[in-house]
Amino acid sequence: MGTAGTEPSYFSVKLTSREEVAEGTTAFRFEKPAGWTFKAGQSMDMTLLDPAETDSEGNTRAFSIASAPQEDSLMVATRMRDTAFKRTLKTLLLGSTVKIEGPFGNLTLHNNAAKTAVLLAGGIGIAPFRSMVVRAAREKLPHRIFLFFSNRRPEDAPFLDELRALEKDNPNYRLIATMTEIEKSKQPWHGETGFVSVGMLSKYLKDAQSPVYYIAGPPAMVKAMREILSKQSVDDDDIRTEEFSGY
Repeated sequence: MGTAGTEPSYFSVKLTSREEVAEGTTAFRFEKPAGWTFKAGQSMDMTLLDPAETDSEGNTRAFSIASAPQEDSLMVATRMRDTAFKRTLKTLLLGSTVKIEGPFGNLTLHNNAAKTAVLLAGGIGIAPFRSMVVRAAREKLPHRIFLFFSNRRPEDAPFLDELRALEKDNPNYRLIATMTEIEKSKQPWHGETGFVSVGMLSKYLKDAQSPVYYIAGPPAMVKAMREILSKQSVDDDDIRTEEFSGY
């Protein structure tokens, strides 16, 4: 299950902080185990230890790692649905221990810097891409990166200000945020509106070199993006996806 050279392994880690990063979305930071490595874009399994309550979904969930490998802590972000797992996580005392296993997955940035990376994120699907773009800025990667980030309103968009600020740190990176229900927002918005479309992609990707597309978000969004790309005759080998079902 792990990537080549990184066999998944178990660790116990302590919760160090939690913060709301958008309405209904919380980020949790844990101690990063010494010697445990992952690649930006990968995920891990988290297991609650002796939770006060449980349900049919069990005590383990898969989470994309939202922190970059260069950061000191291990962060995951999730929409706070009303499930036993989420209720327990929400009330977990700081310093409490959970078990992690991983890393898993291969939604990782391609090596050939001549190819443009096009990241298509919906809602909490931003998690693996935050890891990627923070890594790219920290390592000063030469890859051109376009991040299309779709949410209902700015209030619902995790890490939006931080993702904007990263444009100053990395001249090769561009954020295109779009809102699909901006009329329901209390904030002013001067960016794109509506769902990510062929027109929107064409507008920003005019000179993208041999782009590789990465899609992460709810299943319906992943499906819609795949359909758009296949209509544009994008080769399947140049599309990588991660579905976030159930949140």
